[in-house]
Parts: sequence; structure tokens; C-alpha cells
Amino acid sequence: VIFGGAVLSRVTDQGVADRALDLLLEYDINHIDTAARYGDSELRIGKWMERHRARFFLATKTGDRDKKGARDSIHRSLERLRTDHVDLIQLHALIHPDEWEQALGPGGALEACLEARAQGLVKHIGVTGHGWTVAAMHRRALERYDFDSILLPWSPFAQNHATYGPDFERTVALAQQRNVAVQTIKAIARGPWAAGAVRGDRTTWYQPLETLDDIRPAVHWVLSRPGLFLLSAGDLGLLPLVLQAASEPI
Repeated sequence: VIFGGAVLSRVTDQGVADRALDLLLEYDINHIDTAARYGDSELRIGKWMERHRARFFLATKTGDRDKKGARDSIHRSLERLRTDHVDLIQLHALIHPDEWEQALGPGGALEACLEARAQGLVKHIGVTGHGWTVAAMHRRALERYDFDSILLPWSPFAQNHATYGPDFERTVALAQQRNVAVQTIKAIARGPWAAGAVRGDRTTWYQPLETLDDIRPAVHWVLSRPGLFLLSAGDLGLLPLVLQAASEPI
């Protein structure tokens, strides 16, 4: 299980953030994922990281598509996270064809990531995305460059989608051939994530399952498949339930 730093996007109280992050120690989670776009998440994690950096694989993301913007984003993230390097930098939400061409082309964000890796500022490079086309776009990305990781949605609803399910399987097969890490999101979405409005008291980008009895089978469904990582949900109230479900025998 990977801690999804989006859960701290709107948290301004460091004490609240520290209590959430302390759950990672309780459940022996060793991978933290955040992003430059996640509000104050990097700031909240960075303050806590001062005491715990050595025990975590730390990942963040840049949403910039050009080299200069991505370079600046990486340096800013390092400052906010209070670290001299991240273990994984990811091209954030790379799903639009025009942005994809810019980011992976000459003068694009990928060049900034490669430069940062050469400088020891990042160790690995990945790509992330949402939506029904992301699996196919990630497959194109893997054919263009040897990324270390991909991140995309996976749930029973996603599996049963007419085009997404087959696309996901083809992309995962390619990733496994190349030893690329497959990180999954939206495991506890109540249904297709674009359906319906999010309740005002939840900070997920979809309607989530909300009880342990409902969350447990959804989490176990993802984790029962070898080779898949699961990111925790982006809501402080649901975080303990996801971690508890993941800690229970499948």
C-alpha cells in the first residue's frame, strides 16, 4: 500500500497532518506519493519528513509539460519536502495527446526529469493519469520511453468497462515484461468515478465506499492480484479504514 498524499491537500494544521502520517508508522507503510498540485501536501509531508525521511520511498509529481517548468517544479518540490532527492518523480496526469507530445518531445518535461536524475535529485521516473483513455496512453508512453512506474485507476468497475478493462490488461502485461511498477488508484470508488457528485464532507474526487465492510473487499480485490500497488484514498476519515482493511488477511 502507498500513502496517497492528496489526502493532505487541504490540511493547514501540521498537527492534523502529523497524526495522519503517524498512521504510516503504525501500519508499516514505507512509500509516500504526493504532487506539486496537491495544495499544501508537500509542505505538510516535508515538515514530518525531517524526522522520518530515511525510512520512506518518497514520490512526487510535476504537472508542467516544458523542460524549464518541470525543472523549476522539481526544485520547488524538493524545497517543500525538505529533502535533497525524491525516489520517484512522475509526469502528472499525462493523458491529453498534445500535452503528451510536448512532455515527451524535445524541450519537454521528460528532459527535466532525466536531467534531475543525472544530478542525483531523483532516482526513478514515472507517469500518471486518470480517465478511460489513460491505460492506452500509458502503453504509448512505455513504447516511447522506459519509465519505471505507471499510475492509473483500477477497480471492478474499471475492469468491466468495455475499453478500459482490455486496455489495462494490455498495459499491465507490457509493464510486467519491462519490470515497470503498476500503481493503482480509486480502488474504493463507489462506481465509475465520473458518475455523480462528491459529497461535501469527503475530499475524494469520486463517491467513495465509506464503511469498513464495504472498503475491505474493494481493497482486497486489488491487493489479491500480484504485482499491483494500491494508493490510499484522498480523505482523512477514510484513510484509517483503508489501512486497516489492507492490513487484514485477504
